[in-house]
Amino acid sequence: MYSKILLPVDLNEEASWAKALPTALELCRSFGASLHVVTVLPDYRMPLVGAYFPEDFAEKAHEAVSEAQHRFIQEHVPEDVAVQSVIVDGSPWEAIVKAARKLEVDLIVMASHNKRKFADYVLGPNAEHVVHHSKVSVMIVR
Repeated sequence: MYSKILLPVDLNEEASWAKALPTALELCRSFGASLHVVTVLPDYRMPLVGAYFPEDFAEKAHEAVSEAQHRFIQEHVPEDVAVQSVIVDGSPWEAIVKAARKLEVDLIVMASHNKRKFADYVLGPNAEHVVHHSKVSVMIVR
């Protein structure tokens, strides 16, 4: 039923993966699917934002996140699950939807954050945006 499963992960926020990762792993094993772990970085190259950071900041940020993501995969994803590390730039929900389309995944498995911040009331949580804008199925794990 599923051959590629995308799991968005905020490496600084365990709540973004603590419950969603076991679910994604079980689905990968059940269907023989591959897991695509996605981490979203803010787009530091935007002119408005980029002027406040050193010229090579975006590259260094990507390198640091790549190393952290590979450590995360080594520590949390068993060897019997085929896994791909993916780092994308932009707003979280847009980058997740674009990554899902580019990778041609069948399912997005993501956590629902219960901690509401002021921005969530104005913009809506990322999970809600992904559900509304994704062309593939989205499983929200609470």
